Amino acid sequence: MSTTQLTLPAGQSPLSEAADSAPVAGRRRTWRELAPLGFALPALIWFLVFTAGPLVSLFYFSLTDWRGLIAPRTFVGPDNFERLLSDPVFHSAIYNTLIQLVISLPVVIGAAFMLAYYLALNPPGHRFIRAVLFTPVLLSAPALAMVFVGVFAPSGLVNGFLTAVGLGSTAKPWLADSSTASVAVMVVIIWSSVSVSAVLLSSRLNAVPTELFEAAELDGCGHWRRMWSVAWPVCRSYVGVVTMLQFLWTLFSSAAVVLLLTRGGPGTSTVNLSFLVYDYAFNQSKVGYSQAIAVMLFVVGVLGLLGIRRLFRQNY
Repeated sequence: MSTTQLTLPAGQSPLSEAADSAPVAGRRRTWRELAPLGFALPALIWFLVFTAGPLVSLFYFSLTDWRGLIAPRTFVGPDNFERLLSDPVFHSAIYNTLIQLVISLPVVIGAAFMLAYYLALNPPGHRFIRAVLFTPVLLSAPALAMVFVGVFAPSGLVNGFLTAVGLGSTAKPWLADSSTASVAVMVVIIWSSVSVSAVLLSSRLNAVPTELFEAAELDGCGHWRRMWSVAWPVCRSYVGVVTMLQFLWTLFSSAAVVLLLTRGGPGTSTVNLSFLVYDYAFNQSKVGYSQAIAVMLFVVGVLGLLGIRRLFRQNY
């Protein structure tokens, strides 16, 4: 058997050749690892410009006295936040926002989960029901407001029904009465939220193995126990996600409902934080002061998300 020997130039050893090629291989590996960052760079720039940038601007503008988009800005420090402490309208907005969240969130999530469980059973016409449930999404905010203005008008659907059943003495202008206007606004928020949340939850329930429900049925569990003792624990984390989405919508987007139905009235009975940001910025030309309220709204949103995440955290 012959042995072939590799002849190297004088003064060069195999170890020195490997040492020379090591930096080249390292550079190639480094470029290969950094290449995907180039594809993520546009998304990173987008995030910095349209998310981080406005957020930093929010905190800066909250420290200024700014009367309009074309007006000069004056740095006033924490004066806007000190004014909030003595602003009765802000106090009413905090109270109304908390009431809307505390009442609407449990009602929406509970009703949506029960409706989602029913849809997951695939009853006759379930596809049509799913399509109908998306009706609130198809309606624009002005169209939705016009529908419910007619429902709650003095001669509208609610008062007409009360009169028809002999309860005409309880009829009232629901949106113009300070004792019922906030209830009417919450009814609109709940009606427009339950259906979409139900469709989202039903998509998760459809992914639950049917063997779980069949085993529970063999153990003698009815639909009520299967819904809350089997389906709810399995979907707990996803319910938390839907709850977060509903929380954010109620907190930040309900201003459109308040604006189109009551404009915060009567008095301040339906003013919430998101509407107050709009009102001060665009109706009263207090942009800097409105951004101070927006900062408080941001803090409430972060704390609420952390609380919901902890509440729906899995324990296994």
